[in-house]
Amino acid sequence: MNFRRKLLTVFAFTVVLSVASVAFLVSTLTRRAFARNEDEQSASLMAQFQREFDAQGKEIARRIDAIAASDAVAHMAATIDQGSTGSAGFFDLAKSLAENYQLDFLEFVDGNGTIVSSAQWAAKFGYPETAFAELARLAGQPAFLKHEDLQDSSALGMFAVSTAQVADHPLYAIGGRRLDKDFLAVLELPADTRILLYQNPASTTTDGSLIDSSSRDASKPSNADKLAPLINATRGTGRGVTEIVHWSPDAADDEMFHAIPLQGKVNAQPLLGILLIGNSRRSYVELERRIRASALLVGGGGILLVILVSSWAAARVTRPVERLAHAAHEVAMGNWNTRVEVEGTDELSQLADAFNRMTTELLTQKERLVQTERVAAWRELARRLAHELKNPLFPLQLTVENLLRARQNSPDQFDEVFRESSTTLLAEISNLKAIIGRFSEFSKMPQPQWQSTDMNEVLRGIAQLFRAQLQARAAKPIECVLDLDAGLTTISADPELLHRALSNLVLNAMDAMPDGGTLTLRSHHSDNGARVEIADTGSGLTPEECERIFTPYYTSKQHGTGLGLAIVQSVVSDHRGTINVHSEPRRGTTFVIELPRNPELTQAVSA
Repeated sequence: MNFRRKLLTVFAFTVVLSVASVAFLVSTLTRRAFARNEDEQSASLMAQFQREFDAQGKEIARRIDAIAASDAVAHMAATIDQGSTGSAGFFDLAKSLAENYQLDFLEFVDGNGTIVSSAQWAAKFGYPETAFAELARLAGQPAFLKHEDLQDSSALGMFAVSTAQVADHPLYAIGGRRLDKDFLAVLELPADTRILLYQNPASTTTDGSLIDSSSRDASKPSNADKLAPLINATRGTGRGVTEIVHWSPDAADDEMFHAIPLQGKVNAQPLLGILLIGNSRRSYVELERRIRASALLVGGGGILLVILVSSWAAARVTRPVERLAHAAHEVAMGNWNTRVEVEGTDELSQLADAFNRMTTELLTQKERLVQTERVAAWRELARRLAHELKNPLFPLQLTVENLLRARQNSPDQFDEVFRESSTTLLAEISNLKAIIGRFSEFSKMPQPQWQSTDMNEVLRGIAQLFRAQLQARAAKPIECVLDLDAGLTTISADPELLHRALSNLVLNAMDAMPDGGTLTLRSHHSDNGARVEIADTGSGLTPEECERIFTPYYTSKQHGTGLGLAIVQSVVSDHRGTINVHSEPRRGTTFVIELPRNPELTQAVSA
């Protein structure tokens, strides 16, 4: 992945991550705000319900006290206290008083717990009140919740108990009102909020009933099918439970319900009902959808902006970087005159200017180094040439001095001395000519004649050339091994010069194996061209010898000239290649030559 695509990816990831983080944060804060608002509304409604319950409870208690203090009840209490059997005449008294005082329930119970008169179920006359002990204890206390059994059903209501005392025989008035839809309708509900009342059945054989305060939203039925899990959870734990009820696949129809248990005080049934406060989640869902849509819109716009910004950044940042990379590649390929255009004064421009100064300094140092190496090479060459010329000049000087002495001291023997000296002079002059010839040959290396060359064929030709010489060493033979890469492609080279250079390496390898050994000619294909190896199993070289082996006139042989490997290096260098030596004493030597393909040179020659 290039720098431009990386920049685009980083920008896009940053924008998407930022938008997603903001959207998540806003959604979380919105959800918490709605949850907090729902809790506050539920607490407010519960407080309002409690206030209304207390207010109506006080009103019920006041009316029950008024009934207990009425003349009709006093007369009935006196009659019962006297043990009269005419109490049946009070059969309809409870119903009449309940209608007058606008009560749904009213019963009179004597001191023995027997029902004297009942407004809600007249047939209970003469039957004992099963919760008499508890009801007697609640006389004069605030209103309380209680299940009331009716003729064909049961009802949940608010009750109060009052006592009409005649002598030692009390008469209890127990009355109240239904806790129903009318009671819930009195509560002031916020928008998108409704309240329901679930009446827990008095026995396990009957089902509970659900009362809705209104039916304004027909899409949210008040039946207990969807609310059953919430109601069962509240009944099972006896504590408040909060759940989301899904009325339809559309999340906007969901409601957050708070279930609040209503406790009783009689009949050994603590849970009489469940108050359900439902808050519509439509506003929250619609807001969340708008937030999500806005996030997608902002994210899409951000990605589009990223594409534009990355294009601008590519023109402003990546292109100068690409030019720097290209210039660095050119310098690596040997073009030391490469320069980068400097535009502006920012950091990239400063980097380009520093690169130009670096290449200028490198070029200057290179020229100085080349000049220094050239001077050092000429000094070394002069030293070697002086050394080579000094050896034959000394015998020449001695010979001439001998001739002069013979001429002066022994004229009669001069002819004999002259003949001997002439032979010496001619031999040394011939040696001087050979030295000068080798120096001339090294200084006049011909330039390569480029053509398509198969290095495997060159190596086969060298092996064929030296086969007879290798076989002639019958006592201490040298085995020649060809390890050629069949997939090696042709390169642009001068096969004659390479043949001479490789032949020189083979001769050196043969000299390094006087006791016989193995000579290996190996070829490999590389990414840039061909690789050739000449390996022997001879005496090897020391690290110091490996460092100086390509220096002109350096030799470790007794009769060597020191120019053979220098010529080989010159040929390889003219082919734009490299030569290296790997050797260890007594473990052999390997010369490795790397040659590039140079296809442009062959094309130039063909053109």
